[in-house]
Amino acid sequence: MAAKLKKGDNVVVLAGKDKGVKGTITSIDPKAGKAVVDGVNMAIRHTKQSQTSQGGRTPKAMPIQLSNLAIVDANGKATRVGFRMDGDNKVRYAKTTGDAI
Repeated sequence: MAAKLKKGDNVVVLAGKDKGVKGTITSIDPKAGKAVVDGVNMAIRHTKQSQTSQGGRTPKAMPIQLSNLAIVDANGKATRVGFRMDGDNKVRYAKTTGDAI
């Protein structure tokens, strides 16, 4: 099945502690059904000091469920994704505006 959300898509969080936050997908794991979004679901990771790097607490974006994300359309609102054929190509489109993504 084709992916409704892909790396580089602008999305908004629909549920959870970061509800309403917009960001860009940096990586995606379709098998687990999760994606990492910039600035969303941040966690603090402690790193030990070494000769090459300073130790301390560093924020890291953790994966979030794909079902809690929706793509942002041209108007800046959350929308569902549909598929249609344009000639011989299968194209994703925003259901609210009908524009190709």
